[in-house]
Amino acid sequence: MEAAARAGLDVVGLTDHDTTAGWAEAAAAVPETGVSLLRGIEISCMDRGVTLHLLAYLPDPEAPGLEEAFEHARASREGRAQRIVERLSQDYPITWEDVVTQASQAVTIGRPHIADALVAAGSFPDRSAAFAGPLATGSPYYVGHWALDPVRACELVRAAGGVPVAAHPRAGGRQRRLVPDETFARMAEAGLAALEVDHRDHDAAQREQARELAHRLGLACSGASDYHGAGKPNRLGENLMPAELLEQIVEEGSLPLLPP
Repeated sequence: MEAAARAGLDVVGLTDHDTTAGWAEAAAAVPETGVSLLRGIEISCMDRGVTLHLLAYLPDPEAPGLEEAFEHARASREGRAQRIVERLSQDYPITWEDVVTQASQAVTIGRPHIADALVAAGSFPDRSAAFAGPLATGSPYYVGHWALDPVRACELVRAAGGVPVAAHPRAGGRQRRLVPDETFARMAEAGLAALEVDHRDHDAAQREQARELAHRLGLACSGASDYHGAGKPNRLGENLMPAELLEQIVEEGSLPLLPP
């Protein structure tokens, strides 16, 4: 929240993977920072072997179905992280304790924390380099994990009073594969509100492709910095959510925007 204030933002969204653990601390910082808080969750989804992240803004996190899905996802992610570390430890100076040290007690341990442990051990210069190497999807160290079907995820988010937005839909990234347009069409029918068009991992052509797809499906266009702290080059405020979409999310969401 303090970093958001320094970046000159008046609203910041907090969407950790499969958890609301950071909401309370962020909410407590709203008055002193003067930055409004848009609470959300980033849901790990999978469509025919291709990863997709769904941003769920302002849902009731204790809604039936959604809470169970988060618990399943967190257990799967942590078990997967342990198996990755077991494989990495054969070739890199890393232990599970090293990884735990990189994570706060409230978060689910995942690949970003493994990357940070590899950086701390001097094996890689930064988190991005670790993800491009042994933590890449095609790496022999890679281990898959359970994830929700994205259409089902949209249904659960809407049932929980939340507003679903698909994160960076044209960024193939480490897996180099994209979720097909037909899946986004089915997600739109299930309540998807927007596609995240403006994102660091989208080049100009990919932004135009995402924008065209959003318009074709009758969806709004969003943007986000996808800020993960100092471990990645992303900077707060480098891409923004349009004010009109924020208003729509606040109107449709089951939770309020938290103002200073």
